[in-house]
Amino acid sequence: MPTFTVEAVDPKGKRIKADIEATSANDAITKFKSRGYRPVKVNAKAGGGDGAASSAVAQATAAAAAPLPGAAMAKPARRKAGFLAGRVRHKQLTQFTQQLSVLMDAGLPIVRSLKILAKQMRPGLLKNIVSEVGEDVETGSSFSEALNKHPKAFTKLYVNMVKAGEAGGVLDVILQRLAAFMERMEALKRKIVSASIYPAVVITIAVLVVWAIMTFIVPRFQDVFKQVNVEMPPMTVLLMSLSGFISSGVGLVALFLVPAILVVLFIAWGKTRNGRLAIDRVKLNLPVMGPVLRKSVIARFCRTLGTLLQSGVPILEALSIVKNTTGNEVVALAIGKVHDSIREGESIAEPLANTKVFDDIVINMIDVGEETGELDKMLLKVADTYDAEVDAAVSALMSILEPMLIVGLGDTVGFIVVALFMPLITLLQGINAGKG
Repeated sequence: MPTFTVEAVDPKGKRIKADIEATSANDAITKFKSRGYRPVKVNAKAGGGDGAASSAVAQATAAAAAPLPGAAMAKPARRKAGFLAGRVRHKQLTQFTQQLSVLMDAGLPIVRSLKILAKQMRPGLLKNIVSEVGEDVETGSSFSEALNKHPKAFTKLYVNMVKAGEAGGVLDVILQRLAAFMERMEALKRKIVSASIYPAVVITIAVLVVWAIMTFIVPRFQDVFKQVNVEMPPMTVLLMSLSGFISSGVGLVALFLVPAILVVLFIAWGKTRNGRLAIDRVKLNLPVMGPVLRKSVIARFCRTLGTLLQSGVPILEALSIVKNTTGNEVVALAIGKVHDSIREGESIAEPLANTKVFDDIVINMIDVGEETGELDKMLLKVADTYDAEVDAAVSALMSILEPMLIVGLGDTVGFIVVALFMPLITLLQGINAGKG
């Protein structure tokens, strides 16, 4: 019986190559499909076959291009997701990864899982991307190759973890780890954002209240003081000058335009490498927020690197990925130096210590992890510890920030009240003296 070499994709998206005896190329394809594989290419081995090798290849290619039984027909023209406006939100991607890991863990093939998820999604960018990824995998691409075509949706971290899962045949396990990782990052992000809402609302309301007082109330007092010709103390003179500046058209424009210009210039400078480096260095050294930000960056570094190593990604490649996901230029520069040192044969703990960015406890735990051969587990333990510390620090910061905001607002209103009533007290004293 003739022998054929078949290239196929297994239910988890991994490409395989094997020889099989069959009466024809179509028979070889049928046998592979019955085992749950999707043939991509078939070649008749030399010295066998029911015709010329080129004929067998042509038959196999045509058969492989046909849809599997029960599979939906691919649309002749699909809308390219790359041309759609907007970006995929992290929350959407986290939910997609969680659902895909559940379907894969249940034993569903990758193509069917992607089609199920694409069908249930609301119309949007992610729905189109998932549909395209499913079509690419169905036509022979690996899952990681299909994801790599959409860098705006799937980061290098995401693609490389999927690639490692395909290589090790544990894609379902990797997707579970990736979903857990993304869920933790999303939870930390939500906590920081929710912690920022309260002070932002209080500061906004305070600014509006002070602006209303300075624009509508203080000028009325100024008119009264001019009519009675009372002598105003320096504090009141300062308040009246500020009120006049804010009430004038120039002052109003300057109050909103100047900060807007400064913000735009600051953002533009922050997009340059030197600007990012300077801003991130200042962030890490802020009196109150600095330690929180530093712990958050270290937690992200340890969790990302630990997850990559646990998934089978080589250390140098993992460091290259982590460098682009830290969110801090100072730490990224330090990781770059660590990468170069490890490439020259050094351990990871010593170059990390030389960067002066990471705490001693982190260095020591990483050193122990290297010695015991469980660096990935140790990194994840460090990440858990620092995540808990960040949560506690954010809660403590909020408990301190609330009274500070109240005191600041009270001082501002108190200054206005005292400055307005001091001339009234002088006027009343003069009236009483005249009666006496």
